Amino acid sequence: MISIAIPVYNEASIVREAALDLCRKLEALGWDYELILSENGSRDGTRTIIAELAAQNPRIRALEGDQPNYGRALKKAILEARGSEVICDEIDLCDVEFYQRALPLLAGGADMVVGSKAMKGANDARPFVRRAATRIITVLLRLATGFHGTDTHGLKAFKRDRLLDVTRSCVVERDLFASELVIRAQRMGRDVREIPIALHEKRPPSTHLLRRVPRVLKGLIKLGWTIRIRHR
Repeated sequence: MISIAIPVYNEASIVREAALDLCRKLEALGWDYELILSENGSRDGTRTIIAELAAQNPRIRALEGDQPNYGRALKKAILEARGSEVICDEIDLCDVEFYQRALPLLAGGADMVVGSKAMKGANDARPFVRRAATRIITVLLRLATGFHGTDTHGLKAFKRDRLLDVTRSCVVERDLFASELVIRAQRMGRDVREIPIALHEKRPPSTHLLRRVPRVLKGLIKLGWTIRIRHR
């Protein structure tokens, strides 16, 4: 079985149709799957909608959190996943094409496949400011942690048994958990590969970019200190 893990925060306007559309596509492929919607502190009715979806469809599992925390919600979904492979996605993407390209690489020996928005062949349709922010964060991650790659945040697929200890070792939450997961997988000797993706979001970002900057910088300092200085 394949587990699709999606953190969800204040997505009442799109979560129902996005989840049902994803289920329709996976059913058409004949896959054995579970869709984990990991809600975290929404204030707009998202939690109620997810609970209704889970009650109506046994393929959908609802997890709940008490505060807005993307990283904690994603980590919880990974640790509670039942599938042998886990795919981390976003509710405004639901990129089944990535799933179809990544899973054969896992079957062929990779431990993790990252969908890169920045490598050659990628098509990132987001606004320029957000594309630039991705590249700046990647440079900072390289400097702070020794990361080797072009992208860490967003789509990824991995073998759950090979990444459980990596997941548990992560120390940051919120915005940089997904990045730490990739970086620690590299540092712990996992076979991490990248493939280019075409990124077309269904709606503007739910969190304003500038509001995230202090939080991301704080996370970078903590992550760099932990890896470079404490060697953990």
